[in-house]
Amino acid sequence: MSGRYADALGVSWHLLTGEFPPRPGGVSDYTWQVAEGLAREGCAVHVWAPGDPRETLAPEGVTVHRLPEGYGVRGLKRLEQELERLPGPKRLVVQYVPHAFGYKAMNVPFALWLARRRGDEVWMFFHEVCFPWGWKLPWRHNVLGAVTRAMAAIVLARADRVFVSTPWWNRLLHAPPRRVPIEWLPVPSNLPTHPSLSAVESRRAALRPSPDTVLIGHLGTYGALITGLLEEVLPALLHQDARRRVVLAGRGSTHFATQLTGRHPELAGRVQALGGLPGDELAATLKACDVLVQPFPDGLSTRRGSAMAGLGLGVPLVSNAGPATEAPWRDSGALALAPEPTAASVLETAEALLSTPGSWPALGRRAADFYVENFSLAHTLDVLWNRVRARGVEDT
Repeated sequence: MSGRYADALGVSWHLLTGEFPPRPGGVSDYTWQVAEGLAREGCAVHVWAPGDPRETLAPEGVTVHRLPEGYGVRGLKRLEQELERLPGPKRLVVQYVPHAFGYKAMNVPFALWLARRRGDEVWMFFHEVCFPWGWKLPWRHNVLGAVTRAMAAIVLARADRVFVSTPWWNRLLHAPPRRVPIEWLPVPSNLPTHPSLSAVESRRAALRPSPDTVLIGHLGTYGALITGLLEEVLPALLHQDARRRVVLAGRGSTHFATQLTGRHPELAGRVQALGGLPGDELAATLKACDVLVQPFPDGLSTRRGSAMAGLGLGVPLVSNAGPATEAPWRDSGALALAPEPTAASVLETAEALLSTPGSWPALGRRAADFYVENFSLAHTLDVLWNRVRARGVEDT
């Protein structure tokens, strides 16, 4: 890839996001990665995000514009004025998560602002689409569901290019008019994929009370739906073999560990919660684990950054299929995939993997290879550049 393609078109890249470092979050990390990757290719890259202008953290070669008012009416006016001051045509790449743009996920003014934008390209990346609705949900939830669906339809009708983090979202983006196809663009891991050997060995030594200890890791934010599965699976795995220890990483892990050992006091000392960790330390910690157990109530999909982290690091991974699971996972051979999103199915699959340690190295290698070929940042940038490159060649 080469920056000359962007120069030939004379278009600057503008990533609009609801979160950006130092504010934490998966979309925050993803936006940083994409901005940094595009800048390395010689593109003119701007990021627009809520926050104090004194928050100057930015990748090399990237200009970050802070919006103190966020994407409210005053913030949109500021955004409009500052965009107009910048030269040349622009490509607006919107990292779309409804709640990230304010107004309690019902920022209709932002959707209408995008719809009225003329002269610039608008690319939509749907990390999420809308809030759930249904007859059994409270009326307030259904109002939120209706408004977020209307917002998605508004921006979809305007978009010049549409991406989704998982094809599972396609069913929510069927409302006409849609002028362009929906493209699947998996979210890469937001962690380093090659932590230093010394860092990994240091973490392994700190976490293992003895050389024969088996470390079972989990990375997440410990939402209620996932912890429901973990509360059934993890104790059963620990009861099966006294050598096993559980390592919990991510925000919310300390609270969950307290709950888990409160219900199972016999497991005290065998469950360790590490909380949120810096990226390098977290990568080394996950790599130090023998197996990662990452169940999901709707099934593994390419929007699950915690699973991507394990794959990218080449750690043997246990997860499960479900309605959101894309076809490539099922025949990839890159992980141990339980056939159903139930605790019993995940437990059986995890136990089968844990009882065959000789299979772990080969499974880890297949995981890393599968990740590089399909989900890495290089793959993301290739997809983003595909049409830009083609148009640049046509214009020369």
